[in-house]
Amino acid sequence: MADSDLTGGLQWTAEAKTKLKNIPFFVRTQARQRIEQLAREADLEVVTPEIVEQARLEFGQ
Repeated sequence: MADSDLTGGLQWTAEAKTKLKNIPFFVRTQARQRIEQLAREADLEVVTPEIVEQARLEFGQ
């Protein structure tokens, strides 16, 4: 996944990108948006695996 595939100007760690790829493609766009929203709410400039995990728990997976 290219960095240009990720919107919002946030950087993503390699581990966070890997976790994002494990999300089913048909909800990945929505999940990515929510993950980035959570990162911004936490005043983060880098999306971490922990933020991806937080979103996963929120989605109930």
